[in-house]
Amino acid sequence: MSIVITGATGQLGRHVVEALLQRNVPAAEIVATGRSLEKLADFQSRGVQVKPMDYSDAASVANALKGARKVLLISGSEVGQRVDQHRTVIEAAKAEGVELVAYTSIANADTTGMKLAAEHQATEAILKESGIPFALLRNGWYLENYTDQLPGTLAQGALAGSAGDGKVSAASRADYAEAAAAVLIADNQAGRVYELGGDHAFTLAELAREISAAAGKPVAYQDLPAEDYAGLLAGFGVPQAFADILADSDLGIARGDLLVSGSDLRTLIGRPATPMPVAVRSAVAAG
Repeated sequence: MSIVITGATGQLGRHVVEALLQRNVPAAEIVATGRSLEKLADFQSRGVQVKPMDYSDAASVANALKGARKVLLISGSEVGQRVDQHRTVIEAAKAEGVELVAYTSIANADTTGMKLAAEHQATEAILKESGIPFALLRNGWYLENYTDQLPGTLAQGALAGSAGDGKVSAASRADYAEAAAAVLIADNQAGRVYELGGDHAFTLAELAREISAAAGKPVAYQDLPAEDYAGLLAGFGVPQAFADILADSDLGIARGDLLVSGSDLRTLIGRPATPMPVAVRSAVAAG
């Protein structure tokens, strides 16, 4: 019997596999899956099982889940196709009789009106209808959503967005991965819903000030109408449909949709979540 990590070639998935190994889960009991086995070769060399799996290929999904005891369903990256892809994994997990499916959803999925949340909400509904034991890991925003964009932000001398004075509870991918690992190795997780986010929420203006201080150069937050922000993103090469979703997500921040109360993340990982200033300083130092 094994713990299967879907999408283990992605950044979050790789962090989860590492977190499980750090928590002394035997490598042979971990199955890392993904479209490219080459990207999983390093895990295989450490004794982790690797299996090919494509969310859109039901046969590969069923094969990857054979013998699974628990499954971490990491939401797919292909916006617009994820509901059917997730359903394929859930149906395979049910056929295999798994003990638990943990799904990486989005913060406040039951109340948010963000466009990005629609596929997560549909997946949660499928899980509930399936009758299989499941836990929801409602992840907030990644700090990397901002730190990965630092070169452009610093070059422009501005951080653009449409979030107004809304606050976001962001944490690092590694934080969310540790939380997922904790749930996967714990008992009695069926029915649990975890709202996961950083300990200290911040506005984008506060983020801009932190970037400015860390980099030693002026960076201001530029709040734009959502349509203008989407246009700006599209001008930088973001596909228009996804640019619209990102701008809408900022409107969600303005409404408080990505503000997470409680201490679920800190409790699961057994330490404070990565603070925004620490993530910014690390990213600036890394160049």
